[in-house]
Amino acid sequence: MGVGISFLISLKATVHFIVFVFLRSLGFTLLSLPFLYASLVSLLIALASHPSINLPMLLGKKSDGSFPIWSIILFSPYIYFVRIFSVLRRLNSGEEPYSEVCEGLYVGGWPNSMTTLPPGNPAIIDCTCEFPKLREFEGHSYLCVPTWDTRSPQPGEIESAVKWGCRKRAQNRPVFVHCAYGHGRSVAVACALLVALSIVEDWREAEKLIKKRRPNIQMNALQRKALEEWSKHRLSTARREK
Repeated sequence: MGVGISFLISLKATVHFIVFVFLRSLGFTLLSLPFLYASLVSLLIALASHPSINLPMLLGKKSDGSFPIWSIILFSPYIYFVRIFSVLRRLNSGEEPYSEVCEGLYVGGWPNSMTTLPPGNPAIIDCTCEFPKLREFEGHSYLCVPTWDTRSPQPGEIESAVKWGCRKRAQNRPVFVHCAYGHGRSVAVACALLVALSIVEDWREAEKLIKKRRPNIQMNALQRKALEEWSKHRLSTARREK
């Protein structure tokens, strides 16, 4: 499955705590306290993002993509860290902010400005729990599927996103599915959407199609497992309806 967010954020918590202990040992007590706080926040997120717990609502992201003020204050060491890291990673990678995988369907990373949003006033499926929807996008149809980085939307959440996306495509609206970088969470939802739109036969073909358009995608075992469960449920539902 590779290294997940729980492990990475645990390392971050450890580094912050080591810095706290070091500064405190030098007598810089006040200077050390922010590092202790950042360490505790990182530890809490590492626990909440573990697959056995999987609590993306910890950050308090609302259905309209905004964050309450208490969340911005309480989790600021994490929330602002991921935003800054996202921008720097995008600049360093040189990857396009989004890719059109078929007519009217786009996959990409967090749109941090109007220039990183696909054309045509797209409906947005947001697969993150850590990034906000910008105020500039208020006029866009929006669905939030809050999911931790390196984790997967649940099969039921995938199905809800697919139905929503199909309705938008039926209205001839482009659909933009995004996560942090357009490599994992959003790809899982886009794979299911491609199947539901009858562009491909199954999610494995969908993954190959998306990879041709966006070569850096890399779904993990959790995301493939969720797609497999979604596919089985979809087939069993279709049989019952017949």
